Amino acid sequence: MTREWGSIWAPFLASLLLVGWLLEVAAGSSDGTWTVKHEAGRCALKGQCGKKSFFGGQLPCPDNSAAEVPDEDTRKKLVAICGDKWDNGAICCDGDQINSLSTNLKRAESIISSCPACKENFFNLFCTFTCSPNQSLFLNVTDTQKANTGKLIVTELDTLWSDDYGKGFYNSCKDVKFGATGGKAMDFIGGGAKNYTNFLKFLGDTKPFGSPFQINFPRPSSGNFTDMTAADPAARACNDTDEAYRCACVDCPASCPELPKVAEQGACHVGALPCLSFAVIIVYSAFLLLLVTAVAGHIAYQKHSKRKSERLQLLQDAALSEDEDEGDDVRHAGLLEKPQGQYWINSYCDAVFKKLGFVCARFPLITIGASVGVVAVLSIGWVNFAVETDPVRLWVSPSSEAATEKEFFDSNFGPFYRAEQAFLVNDTHSSGPGPVLSYDTLAWWFDLENRVQRFRSMKEGVSLESVCFNPTGKACVVQSITGYFGGSFANVDPDTWREDLRHCTEQPGSQECLPDFQQPLSKDMILGGWQKTDDILDAEALITTWVVNNHPPGSEKEAVAMDWEEMLKNLLQDAQREAKQRGLRLSFSTEISLEQELNKSTNTDAKIVIVSYIIMFLYASLALGSTTLTVKSILHNPAIAMVQSKFTLGVIGILIVLMSVSASVGLFSACGIKVTLIIAEVIPFLVLAVGVDNIFLIVHEFERANLSHPDESVETRVSKALGRMGPSILLSASTETVAFALGAAVGMPAVKNFAAYAAGAVLVNALLQVTMFVSVLSLNQRRVESRRADCFPCIRVGRADTGRHGAQYGYEEEGGLQRFIRKVYAPALFARKVKIAVVVVFLGIFTAGLALLPTVALGLDQRQAFPRDSYLISYFNDLDEYFNTGPPVYFVVKDSDVSERLHQQELCARYSTCHSFSLTNVLEQESKRSDISYITGSTASWIDDFFTWLNPTNEECCKEHGKTCFAGRDPPWNITLYGMPQDGEFLHYLSKWLSSPTNEACPFGGAAPYSNALVVHPNSTKDPVPASHFRTSHTPLRSQSDFISAYASARRIASDVSESQNITVFPYSKFYIFFDQYASIVSLAGILLGSAVFIIFFLTSLLLGSLATGLVVTITVIMIVVAVLGTMALVHVSLNAISLVNLVICVGIGVEFCAHIARAFQFPSNTVLAKAPHHLVGRMARGKDARAWASLVNVGGSVFSGITVTKFLGVAVLAWTRSKIFEVYYFRVWLALVVWAAAHALVFLPVALSLVGGEGYIDPESEGSLEDDLNARRYRGLLSDEDVDSDDY
Repeated sequence: MTREWGSIWAPFLASLLLVGWLLEVAAGSSDGTWTVKHEAGRCALKGQCGKKSFFGGQLPCPDNSAAEVPDEDTRKKLVAICGDKWDNGAICCDGDQINSLSTNLKRAESIISSCPACKENFFNLFCTFTCSPNQSLFLNVTDTQKANTGKLIVTELDTLWSDDYGKGFYNSCKDVKFGATGGKAMDFIGGGAKNYTNFLKFLGDTKPFGSPFQINFPRPSSGNFTDMTAADPAARACNDTDEAYRCACVDCPASCPELPKVAEQGACHVGALPCLSFAVIIVYSAFLLLLVTAVAGHIAYQKHSKRKSERLQLLQDAALSEDEDEGDDVRHAGLLEKPQGQYWINSYCDAVFKKLGFVCARFPLITIGASVGVVAVLSIGWVNFAVETDPVRLWVSPSSEAATEKEFFDSNFGPFYRAEQAFLVNDTHSSGPGPVLSYDTLAWWFDLENRVQRFRSMKEGVSLESVCFNPTGKACVVQSITGYFGGSFANVDPDTWREDLRHCTEQPGSQECLPDFQQPLSKDMILGGWQKTDDILDAEALITTWVVNNHPPGSEKEAVAMDWEEMLKNLLQDAQREAKQRGLRLSFSTEISLEQELNKSTNTDAKIVIVSYIIMFLYASLALGSTTLTVKSILHNPAIAMVQSKFTLGVIGILIVLMSVSASVGLFSACGIKVTLIIAEVIPFLVLAVGVDNIFLIVHEFERANLSHPDESVETRVSKALGRMGPSILLSASTETVAFALGAAVGMPAVKNFAAYAAGAVLVNALLQVTMFVSVLSLNQRRVESRRADCFPCIRVGRADTGRHGAQYGYEEEGGLQRFIRKVYAPALFARKVKIAVVVVFLGIFTAGLALLPTVALGLDQRQAFPRDSYLISYFNDLDEYFNTGPPVYFVVKDSDVSERLHQQELCARYSTCHSFSLTNVLEQESKRSDISYITGSTASWIDDFFTWLNPTNEECCKEHGKTCFAGRDPPWNITLYGMPQDGEFLHYLSKWLSSPTNEACPFGGAAPYSNALVVHPNSTKDPVPASHFRTSHTPLRSQSDFISAYASARRIASDVSESQNITVFPYSKFYIFFDQYASIVSLAGILLGSAVFIIFFLTSLLLGSLATGLVVTITVIMIVVAVLGTMALVHVSLNAISLVNLVICVGIGVEFCAHIARAFQFPSNTVLAKAPHHLVGRMARGKDARAWASLVNVGGSVFSGITVTKFLGVAVLAWTRSKIFEVYYFRVWLALVVWAAAHALVFLPVALSLVGGEGYIDPESEGSLEDDLNARRYRGLLSDEDVDSDDY
């Protein structure tokens, strides 16, 4: 629905009557016979001889007499209306005819006056037809009858006009616009004719509201017209070289200047491939070629060396071949070149965390109480907890252009209307969609619309009449097929309704087709699917739109409108069942439907999310217990399970996650930052992903400390465990916190708020883990050593012989997963050939991801945001399929003094001095290339219609003191604008025009179409018109890409006009606010992710003490994100605010996957490193392979069980969500994240570190002291030979 209003179209019935009036002016008494003689200087018609009936018009009588010279008064009248070429010679008309001709041509002038060429040709045709002295040469009377006066009148005739004139006449008028709605004048003067023959036929056909007698326009070549010659005056072209006849660009595309070509964005392709895709594929192919060449060269060199060695019979002291040595272990630690230096930052962090762990373990209750107290204080902020559900405030920065422009538009022109729309579709049959129109269906549809008008809302008791948009004060705006029949089914004739419907769709401006609100109804807005056969009766959908006034959010009037919409929703839901009984389908949407269905979707998804979290909680709690419980130990002593279980420890670890979320929410709620649905659904998931891994690492390291330092106190063992794992937690937590915090600098509230809450939750979670969890861990260990049951510590299990400090029978430092990694997976991964294959495969994945980046679509189809069974899904499907009208777009001009002629010329289009690239001219030109501009239709230009209203030929429009404005004015009104008002006079007439009604007497009044289009301060000396808008329409927009491109195009047009005309113009449409994010989301994603990656590189390099290792971790995270982006392209996940948040999550979790392995590589455990396979020790001088092997063995199991499995279980549950948005943007993306992050962290990262990782450092917790050396030896002593399948101690 357009915001402005079209003029009242009833007066334009005059255009249809015009032909009759003009052809009736040949009147007068004559006793002559029919047209016998066809020669120069002889007439065929003359005078008025009577009517066919009492209500008919005057008809001419045949008169074949000679033309006569008129008197001086008659001559003056003829020249005044028809031009100077009639200032001499005989004519075939009298004074009365000329008076009638003048009156009726002035009525036509109101429709076509904006185009001088069309006006000239139109006037010339009827002046020549009526008064030409050679009338008999091109006119022949073919039938007559007696009139009510007894005289003979003409009822049919033939008139010959040349094809050249017919074409020129039609071409000069076919593009002329008329009225505020931008309709074409041809729809009124030519019945919407598509060629000149149909145009002339429409002019001559007998019809109740047209010609009163039949006028045939045969083609001169179609028959033998004896002695007749076709009239062939020179037709003026709309782009005539004579400026007096040249039409404006808006009415004549041929006279428009050519707009600059628009450079296509992102159109670089090499064949079918985007340039980026082509480039990365070429680079990767070149890499493979070089690799193959290098491998082939290496093999050839090895063979040559072998043959040379054999000839020289040298002893071979080199290391065993790879095939021979991969299964052997190092039996002497002295063979291994261990890291020798220390990194001071790591040593300092180790000491701090060691001391922190000791204090927390020594005073657990105080630590736990303090932690709970701090969280409780932070959680007080929940009193200010508020959820932001307004999409505008979620996706658009308050300082963005779209937000400020929307605020400007709403404050100056009022909020955009509330639209309620329904589709009635005939597609329920197995044969497919079919015609929906039938007499019975129309009867039911009329009844339904009557119910909508009659019913009142439950709370406020208001009806449609109380809330609807009613610009005329006479009728609500309801765009429906019922408007063609006056809104009453009594007007639908069961025998002729099809013909009546055809007539109204072809001539919607006809008086009998106008709805009560007096705006022509376009068939594209009320009928859908007819385009398939181009037959309106084959329409597959009826479309009805109720337009309701909108009001400021939160106002009482808005609440009243929402109450009525609730009634409408309930009524239409009942109607859906009625439609189904008729074999039809009804879909609909109200203004309140969108938010209601989104909330419904959220409530539905909450259950799935909770189930997902519960599964992750249970797994984490049970998996922690597996570190000290084995099947062997349980079978030996089942009671041991009650003591060694760590379920309570796992539950408390999960509670710490929830506490961190609560603290973060409380803190930022207190700061006034609202929670979004994304935050509520994602933050717990994210913190759990980050926190669980840290819990696993701490517990696993503590169990190692129990074994390697059994004689130490619990506090000492806890401090050693935290001293080793604390710096690793610091690395991951700091990089994640800073990476997330960067998002707070983004203007988009959904991302900004998420970043703040995520950073806060991750930071609090890390702090609680190294304090509160460590304290709980020490209490749990004391419980174990005192043989008390898990979950029920008051119960002592006497038979649970846990051994010294919990080391029970069958206790294994390694779980099954860790043993598999050490024995099988890690040795296989670091084989030379496997490493090459890993690099090739993962670089191939990276290449594929980069190649797919250009194919990642932008947008968010709102159908994905609803539950799968939402009634809005079918509505939006029907909207795409059947509604063939695009949304209106307004080009708002502000801070321009339109009372000055210069600024008027920057805006107008219909006058000769308007700038070639004025706003209206540019919009008209852009509509001619709608495939690029997404602009279609004419522009409602208030300034052009205002000046037309001032035209004194429109005698009933502008009147003052009983006289027509500008009549006799000096300078006179003219198309050069130099007779137009300026300054105070301009404002005086503008105010008068805006209050002028649009009625039959004057169709150009501004009250109805433009009362809301201008802001006028008539008493202001500065900027009296601070804002106004010019309305046009977008093409039908079917996809997210269309909406994004349309918004970008409107921005381009406004920017170009602003620059060329030195005025301020911006575009506004209701949907722009939701698509503003896509104007910058690609660059925003690049900046956000790029900044996060830089922070990761800086912090990892700083905390790990190696630029090389920091670079490897950063590159791995980049590869993870690129792989996820490539997967998004393959599984049809678009880039939008939701997926951007997920990409930020990818960075954070990618770091979590990689950080622990990287730190274990930089600071390897001597006890683990001592077990490195022999072939890894000798392969590299600095033992990078051995350190990479040790890092994977040390923490690989925790990464897999702590993050990978936990996340996989949680994500898998989301596959059963009812919401499409969860299935697409969470399930698909998070599953891809888990898979790619695990693969890169557990496969690619260790290999990359073994190749280009930095130099390692001594771990302060295993510095090589006598005790540590003995412990290391004891550790190896626990292991049987690799050939013996026993690890019992």
